Amino acid sequence: MVFAPDTAEALEAAVILANSALEPDTLTTVEDLSAFYEGQGYSGSHRGDRAELDAVRAVRARLRVLLLADRDAAVGQVNEILAGASAVPRLVRHDKLDWHIHAVDDDAPLAERVLVETAMAMIDVVRADEMGRLGVCAADDCDGLVLDLSRNRSRRYCSTTCGNREAVAAYRARQKA
Repeated sequence: MVFAPDTAEALEAAVILANSALEPDTLTTVEDLSAFYEGQGYSGSHRGDRAELDAVRAVRARLRVLLLADRDAAVGQVNEILAGASAVPRLVRHDKLDWHIHAVDDDAPLAERVLVETAMAMIDVVRADEMGRLGVCAADDCDGLVLDLSRNRSRRYCSTTCGNREAVAAYRARQKA
């Protein structure tokens, strides 16, 4: 299943944001937040202050719960997020992006926009019954989220670092045997 580009981008951003809460925390400064905002291609208001950072940091746990929820639980969470934000989907085109969906005003707080964009992306995941595209890293010592957008559903690790560490460990175990 290939998701629309805005769905894949919103899911990737949500996974990155949720994983930023793992040790070591990678979202601790306003500069970190600005790098996330720019790196994930968000548009709309970005105050770039401590209050915004605190609000975005506060949604990370909620994103993790949503992304790891079973299908029925995800539906309830998506509906709650969208209702809470009074989301009204609309098609927009801006910057170099073609038509895609926004569901809250560009002036809404960044934390709210992140939640709503993730909820909108999860609608596609739920409707396509593709909850298996989201999971936890297969590395024994990692709780990172994994978004598998590969055709053959082969992604098991949250990062190249975890994949390499596990490959080295497996190699060393084979050498001892």
